[in-house]
Amino acid sequence: MQVRRQARIAALQALFEIDCADHPVGYVVQQRMEDLMLPAESQAFVLGIVQGVLANQAQLDEMISTYAPEWPIEQMAIIDRNILRIALFEFLIDQGTPPKVAINEAVELAKMFGSDSSQRFVNGVLGALLSQKAPALKRGRRRKRVDTS
Repeated sequence: MQVRRQARIAALQALFEIDCADHPVGYVVQQRMEDLMLPAESQAFVLGIVQGVLANQAQLDEMISTYAPEWPIEQMAIIDRNILRIALFEFLIDQGTPPKVAINEAVELAKMFGSDSSQRFVNGVLGALLSQKAPALKRGRRRKRVDTS
C-alpha cells in the first residue's frame, strides 16, 4: 500500500476517534501512527492533516454543508464527514495535493471504510465543490508557484 495512503488512513482513524470519542488528539495520533508503523516522513504528513483539519473544521464543515445541503453535518456518517474534511483540507486549504488526487484518495478511503453508498456520496460532494472552485484553485496554484520560486 502507498505510504501516503497509509498516512491518510492513520489520519482518518485518528479524526474518527477524536470526533466520536473526544479522546486527546496527541495520544490518538501517536497510537494510530504506531499501529501502522509509519515512517517519520509519513508521521509529519499525518500530523499536518489532523492538525489542519481540526484547526479549520468550522470552515470545512461549512463547505461540506453548502455542497451536501440535504445532509446536516451532525447527521452525516462520522467516517464520511471526516473523509470529506481530509480531502477538502488537502486541496483547498493546504493545497499540497492536486484536487483530482485528493478526490481519488477520498473515494478509495470511502470504499475501504464507508458504507455501500459512501464512495458515491463522497465523490458527488467533492466533484460538485471542485466544479465550482476549479477556476479559483487554478489561479491560486499559479500564484503559489510564483511565490515559492
